[in-house]
Amino acid sequence: MNKIEYQELIAFHPGYYVKDYIDEQGITQEELAKRLQTTPKYISDLVNGRINLTDEMVLKLSIVFGTSTKLWLNLNQKYIEKKLEIEKRIRIDQECELAKKLDYKFWVELGLVKATRATTEKVQELQRYFKVSSLSVLSQRDFLVQYRTSVSEVTDVNVINANAWVQTAINLGTQRNVEPFNKKKLLEAIPEIRDMTVQNPKDFYPRLKELLANCGVVLVLLPNLKNCGVNGAVKWLGKEKDVLVLNDRRKYADTFWFALFHELGHVLQQRIKVLLVSEIKKAGLETDELIQRLEAEADTFSQNTLIPKAEYDDFVMMCNRNFTAEAIRGFAAKINVLPGIVVGRLQHDGYLTNQTTLNSLKIKYVIG
Repeated sequence: MNKIEYQELIAFHPGYYVKDYIDEQGITQEELAKRLQTTPKYISDLVNGRINLTDEMVLKLSIVFGTSTKLWLNLNQKYIEKKLEIEKRIRIDQECELAKKLDYKFWVELGLVKATRATTEKVQELQRYFKVSSLSVLSQRDFLVQYRTSVSEVTDVNVINANAWVQTAINLGTQRNVEPFNKKKLLEAIPEIRDMTVQNPKDFYPRLKELLANCGVVLVLLPNLKNCGVNGAVKWLGKEKDVLVLNDRRKYADTFWFALFHELGHVLQQRIKVLLVSEIKKAGLETDELIQRLEAEADTFSQNTLIPKAEYDDFVMMCNRNFTAEAIRGFAAKINVLPGIVVGRLQHDGYLTNQTTLNSLKIKYVIG
C-alpha cells in the first residue's frame, strides 16, 4: 500500500511517486528495475510501499528521474512523519474507545484521578493511574485476572474492568504501611475477627483493619465496579506484605464474612507468586489443579471458621429440613454468629432457596 489514509490524514509513500513515473513514461517495472540496477521484486515492493528508501536508491532515483536527492529524502521524511501522525491518531482513538468501557466516575469519586470531560484526558489519567502504556493491556485475558479464552460469557468489557479493579486495589494497598507478615499472629487473631460478626460495622471495621495490619495484611474494601465481576482478591507485595481486597457489591453481612474468611484462607496459604482472585462467574477464570485446590481449601476454611462443621451437621440433622427462624436464631446465638450467616450457609448447601422468607434474618452493611 503506497498511501495510508485515516480520516483527513494521508501519508504518501515515495513508491506512490515512482508508480506515477512508471505510468507517465509507459514503461514496465522490469524496465525501471534495469535502469536502476536492481530487481523487479525491489521495484514492486517499493511501488507498493512495502519497503523504505535506502540512501543508495535515493541517489539512483535522482539520476534516473532527473531530480535532486533532497526531493526524495524530503518525500521519505514526510511519509514517515505523516505515517507516525496517523498511527498516533489511530492509537488515541483506540484508547478512547477502551476508556469508554470503564466507568471513569468510579476513580474520580475515589479521588484517584482528576475529573474531566475530555476523553483524551481520561485516557492519560487512566494510563498514569494503572501504570500501563496502553489501556489495551487491561483487556488482556492473561494480565492480572486470568480468564479462559474459550469462555464466551466473559466479554472484553468484563476483562478490562476486572483488571482495572484489581490494579486499583493493588495501588491502594501499596500506599499503606503494615507490620511484616506474621502467620502466627494472624492465626491467633482469627477468633477475635470471628467475634466481630455480631458487632456493628462502625465498631468492628476500624479494629479489623488495625488487627490485620498488625499481621502484615492490608485490607482494602472497594465499591463495586460495573461489569467487574470480581468478589475479592489476594495479592502479595513481596514476602512481608499482603493486600486483601473485597468488593462491597451485595453488602449482605453473610456475604462479607464468607468472602473475608475465604480471602484470609488464601493469605494463610502464602502463595506469594500467585494472584488469587474470587470471581462471581467462577467458570470464567483460568484454573489449573493447584488453583482449584487452593480455592476449595479457602472455601472450607471460611465455612468451618464461621460455622464449625460438627455443630453445623448436628443442627442440620436436628432440624430435618424444617428450618424455622426461631431455630436459626437459637443456633446462631449458640455459636455466636449472625443468623443471616446461618441462612447464607443453608442456601449455599441447598437446604434453603434464595427466595426463602428466612432472608428476613439477613442484614446489610454500610462499611467505610
